Amino acid sequence: MADLSQFDPNSVGILSNNIFGLPFTEEEAKLVLLPVPWEVTVSYANGTARGPEHIFKASFQVDLYDPDVQDGWKKGFFMREPDKHLLLRSDYLRKEAELYIKFLTEGGDVSENQFLKKTLVDVNTGTRVMNEWVYNQSLALLNTGKLVGLVGGDHSTPLGFFKALGEKKGDFGILQIDAHCDLRNSYEGFQYSHASIMYNALQEVPRLSKLVQVGIRDYCEEELDYIKESNGRVVTFFDKDIKERQYEGEQWRSICDSIVEQLPQQVHISFDIDGLDPKLCPHTGTPVPGGFEAEQVFYLFKRLLASGRQLIGFDLNEVSTSHDEWDANVGARVLFKLCNLLVSNN
Repeated sequence: MADLSQFDPNSVGILSNNIFGLPFTEEEAKLVLLPVPWEVTVSYANGTARGPEHIFKASFQVDLYDPDVQDGWKKGFFMREPDKHLLLRSDYLRKEAELYIKFLTEGGDVSENQFLKKTLVDVNTGTRVMNEWVYNQSLALLNTGKLVGLVGGDHSTPLGFFKALGEKKGDFGILQIDAHCDLRNSYEGFQYSHASIMYNALQEVPRLSKLVQVGIRDYCEEELDYIKESNGRVVTFFDKDIKERQYEGEQWRSICDSIVEQLPQQVHISFDIDGLDPKLCPHTGTPVPGGFEAEQVFYLFKRLLASGRQLIGFDLNEVSTSHDEWDANVGARVLFKLCNLLVSNN
């Protein structure tokens, strides 16, 4: 256990400490955060690969008092340093992917371009290596008895974590907060695209029994067909439908409980920051009008835990960088809430 006798939670965050200014080592912490600095397949704005380090920096401005989980931080949170080799690999492959995407959007035929056919192979190979790295890192942490949260990066990053959770914990469901379904099959030819994370999870994680999506407002017909043909394995609460239920007088608590009812006993939260109103995440990869206030989502999580369900992990993705650090500031506060909820429920 860490010696907290000299630590003042009301003081300024000490920069020599770890995430949120906390004085824990990885060994002492109950919860370990795994940063994944990766954004190879983003199809609009970039910057999420450096999300983890910017969230870390902003976290020192977060006060440690959480009225929902008082003293949760005393269980110990620790964030590893982002892997520099992974980040360099992401930067390199991102440049290749940008050329490939530009060629596609200009109407090019990749089958006639040997260079871009090689690019596609390179990107798909690189993302498979990233998935394996995440799987090995997260499984090793789970095997030591740690709680684990993943911090991206783009939303392609948690697939290996999902696989590790399934192996370690058994059947579970995902509560996905997102503007997008992420149910595309090999979007733009990239097998492990950020737009394909939930499609790949449903295909490759046998212990994933249910996917419940909340806040969806930007999707294609192919994804809608996938949901309809999933035999209830995917349940989607579209932003438009949620808003209309509220406009017609239904309370948010009632809507939240109808969402929670769809989830199995064990739940992983997959939080794409673009599920929030874009005023809270203007520099995220693909911002979409609509979405939630942060407190609305926190209340949903509160109802999830009140139902007696078990939170087994989380990922936070698509927090991008900006000159004013606003996105990272919001991301750090979302991360603190997720950390507190996970330790309080375990």
